[in-house]
Amino acid sequence: MKVKGIISEEKVTLPGLRETLQGVESERIAAEKEMSYEFRRSMEHANQLAKTTPEKARALVAELIKMEKMKPEIAYRIANIMPKTRDEVRAIFAKERFTLFSEELDSIIELVMTHF
Repeated sequence: MKVKGIISEEKVTLPGLRETLQGVESERIAAEKEMSYEFRRSMEHANQLAKTTPEKARALVAELIKMEKMKPEIAYRIANIMPKTRDEVRAIFAKERFTLFSEELDSIIELVMTHF
């Protein structure tokens, strides 16, 4: 399959991607189409790494974006990775030009745990 151009682009979480891929998979099964290698690998990847439901992931992103110093890209990364420790959160923010205080790290971890 050749890609000729990008039609649209939007950020999605891994649980949301898994849900979309499952819909495509059911359509292909109903139409008796073969699943490509890339599609099967994408499904496997999404199934292994998605740690919550799409609704909880969207709610987590919405709450994270409300926080100070939070960019949408980082909020989606946090929702995809679901970090459980301060070190994991620090690693996500490693490229940023600022550091987070312990209270900010703990509030991020608390939000993640409530949406797990």
